[in-house]
Amino acid sequence: MDIRTLGVVGAGQMGGGIAHVAAASGLPVTLVDVEDRFLEKGRATIEKNLDREVAKGKRTAEERAVTLARISTTTRLEALGDCDAVVEAVIENEGVKKELFGRLDAIAKARAILASNTSSISITRLAAATRRPESFIGMHFMNPVPVMQLVEVIRGIATSDATAEAVDALARRMGKTPILCNDYPGFVSNRVLMPMLNEAMETLREGVATREAIDGIMKLGMNHPMGPLQLADFIGLDTCLSILRVLHDGFGDPKYRPSPLLVRMVDAGWLGRKSGKGFYEYPA
Repeated sequence: MDIRTLGVVGAGQMGGGIAHVAAASGLPVTLVDVEDRFLEKGRATIEKNLDREVAKGKRTAEERAVTLARISTTTRLEALGDCDAVVEAVIENEGVKKELFGRLDAIAKARAILASNTSSISITRLAAATRRPESFIGMHFMNPVPVMQLVEVIRGIATSDATAEAVDALARRMGKTPILCNDYPGFVSNRVLMPMLNEAMETLREGVATREAIDGIMKLGMNHPMGPLQLADFIGLDTCLSILRVLHDGFGDPKYRPSPLLVRMVDAGWLGRKSGKGFYEYPA
């Protein structure tokens, strides 16, 4: 299947980034969110990121204008009815995603592909909320989307070869490198990453070292570009907690138990960069 038009649901950090790279690749994009203010914020972020690309010589001013012209925004989910594929990028909550995909299934045309940007939730379970599990797949983009090359492509138990091939081609058109994996909790990326972040949190909670020391040791000793506590703040501590709970519930293994420190911080509303405070402070 040749994907010529793309819908994106969710104009936040991930959804806006997906819309950005899709439009830059030449695809007309319909970006949907529940309120105009979220769409306005998302579009402003896309414009800022495109401005950065122009300043770095990665894109011309004319290409920036053409890319923006390919993105239309709306609060009407029904506007996605003619899209060849729709990517969901909303909150990491299984119930919310299932309800959304039930609605999308009724709206999208018969041959349209439905994809989730979930970072951990079962693709098979999400697909079961639709009548097209063979046309359902995971497209897990990395943050920040315009910069990171990987798209983790996750096949559910019923995903067809044709769907997987179409999504592979779509990711490559968007300038990404798709890598396939199967549907297990956390897939590959977060099954490996989240226990490391969680252990860094436990190391801080136990007083083994300061936040700066933990991050500094991992950056200098392991050649990581960002320390684990900085990275957790960047991802969002609420997202980290949601993923760890999916891993803990899915495998029943205590090694995935979320750090009590992480739970307390999320309870306090300390979610990282997006809230202004996490393991570090981010003044406005």
